[in-house]
Amino acid sequence: MNGELRSRGPDRGLQSKAKRELLMGHPVLKAFVCGSLSGTCSTLIFQPLDLVKTRLQTVQSSVNGSGRVGMITVLLSVVRSERLIGLWKGVSPSFVRCIPGVGIYFSLLYSMKQQFCRERSPAALESVLLGASARAVAGVCLLPVTVVKTRYESGRYCYDSVLGALRNIYKLEGARALFSGVTATLLRDAPFSGIYFMFYTQTKRALPHDQCDPVMVPLLSFGCGLAAGVMASLATQPADVIKTHMQLSPHTYPGIAHTVTFIYKNHGMVGFFRGAVPRSLRRTLMAALAWTVYEQMMTKLGLKS
Repeated sequence: MNGELRSRGPDRGLQSKAKRELLMGHPVLKAFVCGSLSGTCSTLIFQPLDLVKTRLQTVQSSVNGSGRVGMITVLLSVVRSERLIGLWKGVSPSFVRCIPGVGIYFSLLYSMKQQFCRERSPAALESVLLGASARAVAGVCLLPVTVVKTRYESGRYCYDSVLGALRNIYKLEGARALFSGVTATLLRDAPFSGIYFMFYTQTKRALPHDQCDPVMVPLLSFGCGLAAGVMASLATQPADVIKTHMQLSPHTYPGIAHTVTFIYKNHGMVGFFRGAVPRSLRRTLMAALAWTVYEQMMTKLGLKS
């Protein structure tokens, strides 16, 4: 009998350990939660920049007739007509998109890093492929909400709720409208994440993190994120302009070639970089903040991001 008790002892210990690990959650789930929380913080803080970017890309001409509208002009116009809270129009679909979207991105990225480069930092090309793949999956999953978000921010549509908007678009325009601009979105988001992750990992690798004061590590990570964000934002800005036009008016701009021709004919090459300043600010600061918060949370949970 005593022998049976002794033999059960280790089994019970293993079972208890397994239960504790189950309660603590799978590392991929932890990565999802950390990513979602980091996305929530960055989305709430930088939503006004996203709204201004969308308005800049879709504005036809300035109120003075000069044909040029600046970021400050749009910002003041929104505050005057829609009050300060108007700068956060579209934050609801942004949350619906970013909270699960950023979570999916970080959890997929974590899984793929564990699968393909568990014991080492990914090389430059590997970083591009990992970042682009994770973003492509997350982008396609959340594209209908991205369409709603773009329409909210444009000021042209009045929807009562995200769910109501999805129903309205599906009923009036069909399921295809919910996935309008999918190619342009992927051409924007996948390269952005791939380029960003490459610059971010390579910049961090070049810095002596091990020799720095632990208090300075988040600041170094944020600085690396800023540098990577600027490069990635500028490289993908034309695709963002094309995506915005296609999602606002899918029947007017049925394809990428048609949209590119329209933008170039009416606005020239500069038209492909409308909204570049607010978008670069938002994407750069948002990505840097999200990565910094994510890595700090993962470190607190004892996981290597």
